[in-house]
Formats: sequence, C-alpha cells, structure tokens
Amino acid sequence: MNNFSPNMLKTYISCPKKYYFKYIQNISMPQPASFFEKGKKIHALANYYLRGADISNMINELDDEEKPVWQKLFENEFFKKTYVNSEYNLSCKIGDFWVGGRLDALMQDGNDYFILDYKTGSVPKNPETDFQTMVYLMCADKKLKNYNSLKFVYIDLRNDQNAIIELTTERKKLYEKALTEICKRITEETEYPQKTDSCSFCEYSKLCFMNDY
Repeated sequence: MNNFSPNMLKTYISCPKKYYFKYIQNISMPQPASFFEKGKKIHALANYYLRGADISNMINELDDEEKPVWQKLFENEFFKKTYVNSEYNLSCKIGDFWVGGRLDALMQDGNDYFILDYKTGSVPKNPETDFQTMVYLMCADKKLKNYNSLKFVYIDLRNDQNAIIELTTERKKLYEKALTEICKRITEETEYPQKTDSCSFCEYSKLCFMNDY
C-alpha cells in the first residue's frame, strides 16, 4: 500500500504521465542543484537551531543573499514558539489510504499547535487547499488528538509574511473527502495520460517524447 506524499498527489494532478515515470517506474531525472541549495541550507540551519545545536559556524558560512533569509526566519513570531519537533516524519490513514510527509517543524503555545513550513521560493497560490496543507494538518490532527487549535503556517521568506490555515471541523471534512478521492483516482489509474500544458518545464519531457515512438 502506497503512502501518498503531497508531492506525489501534486505530481499526479499536474501530469499522470510524469507520476508514472517518477513514482511507478521510479525514474529519477537530474535537476540543477542550485535550484535547491538555498532552501536546503536554511532548512538545515533551522533544524540544528531548534534542536539546540551551536549554529554559529553555519551562520558564518551563509552568503550575503542567504543571511537575510535566515534572519527573517529567526525573527518570525511562529519560529519563536515552543519547540516540539523538526524534520519530523508523520503519516496517517485517511479512509483506505495512507498519506504522510516530513514537517519542517512543529511548535506549540500552550495547547495551540503550529506546523511550520519555510518557503524560500513561492507559497502555493491557494494554500488552504494545497495537498501539503491537507496532508500535514490531517496527520498532525490524528497524532495530537487533544488540542485547542491546530494551524499550518507557510513562512514566506521571500516576502517576509505568513499564510495561516487553521484546521476547523468543516475543513477536516473537506480535506478527508479530497484526499480520499485523489488517492482512489491514483490507485485505480491504468492509462496515466500525458498533460501537455507544462511539458516545456518538465524534466521528463524528453522521456515522454521517446515513449511516443
């Protein structure tokens, strides 16, 4: 039984053929390391800091572009809340399917809990219905069980702002329905059709072309 991650669900929606190559055939296509370098540094630094490590040498190794990004995160109001866990794998069963992912950090303030996701790039256009939001909130809900409030916080480090989504009773029902439906679609898929609206940006485009002949 698959444990569906947010990236798996997003990939299927963007293009079932890409999902087939990436998650069924397990074909990995190289991408420039520079795409992820800044994000990886900030995430690693945050994780070490939250776990109580001495990060002074790591900060000194940041370049002039990375240092202000770290400062924005360090000064963020949600990043200053009480630490619970970081780089935390979490999964749960929704209907007949397992979903899960890796949380950047889980923080608390009394009995209020906050899932943090640091974004050095762009925040989803509709964060309240993004699969990452749905999966992480539903998993944390089942893990924590008793809490006053549970919120997902996208920390937008590019624009120095936050997008906050609280798990309400209504949202919980909507998320469960949406996740069950998409997981069922993927499980029952047999054709994996190609969507051509974003082929020019897809690392699997050449592979698709080869499979057409």
